Amino acid sequence: MSVLEVRDLSIRFGGLQALQDVSLEVNEFEIVGLIGPNGAGKTTAFNCITGFYTPDTGTVTYRGQDVTKAPPHVKAAMGFGRTFQNVGMVKSATALDNLRTAQHAKAGYDALSGLAGTGKVLQSERRLTERADAILDLLGLQSIRDKKVGGQSYGTLKLLELGCALATDPDILLLDEPTSGMGPDESDELGDRLLTLRREFGLTILVIEHHVPLVLRVCDHVYVLNFGRLLAEGRPSVIQTHPEVVAAYLGGEAPEALAATEELPEDAELDAQLGDAVAQHERWAQVDDGARQHAGEDGQGWYDQQADDGYDEPPTEAIPVQPADEPAPRRAAAKKPAKKSPATRGTRTASTATPRPKRSARRTTPKDPA
Repeated sequence: MSVLEVRDLSIRFGGLQALQDVSLEVNEFEIVGLIGPNGAGKTTAFNCITGFYTPDTGTVTYRGQDVTKAPPHVKAAMGFGRTFQNVGMVKSATALDNLRTAQHAKAGYDALSGLAGTGKVLQSERRLTERADAILDLLGLQSIRDKKVGGQSYGTLKLLELGCALATDPDILLLDEPTSGMGPDESDELGDRLLTLRREFGLTILVIEHHVPLVLRVCDHVYVLNFGRLLAEGRPSVIQTHPEVVAAYLGGEAPEALAATEELPEDAELDAQLGDAVAQHERWAQVDDGARQHAGEDGQGWYDQQADDGYDEPPTEAIPVQPADEPAPRRAAAKKPAKKSPATRGTRTASTATPRPKRSARRTTPKDPA
């Protein structure tokens, strides 16, 4: 019996068909990869599987039980563990507190007992703390045990989020781009941890991942989405060389589309013209530029020599070249205005002087000496 089975899953957001008739299956103890270009619908499929979205059509079956319309908290209690593309932890809390909070469904006491702080609550808290420390040791995160997670790197946060998913004691683990923010070495270490989790804890894993080498190394089966549709599925070695998968990732055309195209006579003519232009450019690029410096005044001798050597004749307009023994003419300096002599300095000529307006005549009366 398969652990998770999805059949003909479809969902539309307004005029956008995000998923259309997507089907996949995850068997016991398998690590299954879900890959595809950005915007292919991978995270939308996760949201439909885990209950954050309700699909328009299709079914989600968990161990033979239809859980298509079950909400996320119900699926979490059934054994669904999930990480998100964007880290969703309490950034102001420590790593230990986040791991203890993730185990709230396993706490075994209600809110009133927690406020009272009874002996049962203290015993349960010690058990949750021991489990959190074990997860930190497993993931190599003991160094940030009592540090707030808000100041940690994105790769560390993704690893800690994986620990929070493990703290829920899942039966099937759904990982959305777990290596995001990690380097190649850290991604390889995470791949080893996923294999260890399957071997030692008996987990079944469905993982969305863009790091193709990791998918090829750890996955037993791979599904490929493109534009909301299932493009291909199979073993990693088959998916790696699948022509449609390569075309989807590299932006090329699918083989069926290329086979349906026909070459027109205009296309062949354009290809021939392009080939001639490229060949002409390559021939002229091989000519030594230094020969131009020793050509005649009009440069014609250099062109004649190239024609004798077998090169195609360039445009008829000659390119003048300055002889090496003749100095280049200097550009005429701008004419400076003539300086005025001290005798004429400050005077105006008749042509440039601006007449001053005449003042109105007014009579002045001498002051009375008295």
